[in-house]
Amino acid sequence: TTAATLEHFTINFTITNLPYTSDLENPDSARFRATRRVMNTLLDRLLKESSIGPAFHGCETTGFRPGSDRDQTRVDAVCTYSKEPWAATLDRVGLYHQVSNKTRGITQLGPYNLDKDSLYVNG
Repeated sequence: TTAATLEHFTINFTITNLPYTSDLENPDSARFRATRRVMNTLLDRLLKESSIGPAFHGCETTGFRPGSDRDQTRVDAVCTYSKEPWAATLDRVGLYHQVSNKTRGITQLGPYNLDKDSLYVNG
């Protein structure tokens, strides 16, 4: 058997009820680490239930950026899945729609409110 190829894709979105602060810039800060842990868990749960679920490996939040106002934080994450012969190929549009459905129309991710126009999958 051949080893599966790991493929990456990005997910970006804006949280409207997480004020951006300078400690979210610092990967060594307690707030950055705690927020990244929560984001990774929420994204992992979300994507394990999607069409790529069986091949899904996980997401790693790579950074936070200021949103368009001080109450908003933009989230950048890189997710990984196995490109297995049996696995469906990554359908970015389909995955976007699944994420949209599972986040109540891109409005809710766990305790966070999302900017409904902010979700990008792989771009």
